[in-house]
Amino acid sequence: MGAYLYRAILYQTKLIEAHLCQVYLYGADLREANLHRANLTWANLSKAKLGGANLQKANLRGANLSQANLRDANLQGANLRGANLHRTDLRGANLQEANLSETNLESAYLQGTKR
Repeated sequence: MGAYLYRAILYQTKLIEAHLCQVYLYGADLREANLHRANLTWANLSKAKLGGANLQKANLRGANLSQANLRDANLQGANLRGANLHRTDLRGANLQEANLSETNLESAYLQGTKR
């Protein structure tokens, strides 16, 4: 298991190409953070605040994003294969070219997403 960052406040943090595999970020505040090309495979981002975050080309394979807020986030080209997005708020998010195969989108809020 990776680092334990429960409810960490990382607002507007630059984490470009960061290696955050299996990191526990439950309830973390990552609003407007720059996670371009970050590796978040198998990370726990449940209930995290990622509104307006840049996750362009990030690797979120198998990540748990259940009940997270990704409103207006940029997920263009992100790998979300096998990720859990149950009840995740994706309103206004950019999902163009994102890999959503085997992703759980049950009860996710998808209004206004760009696909």
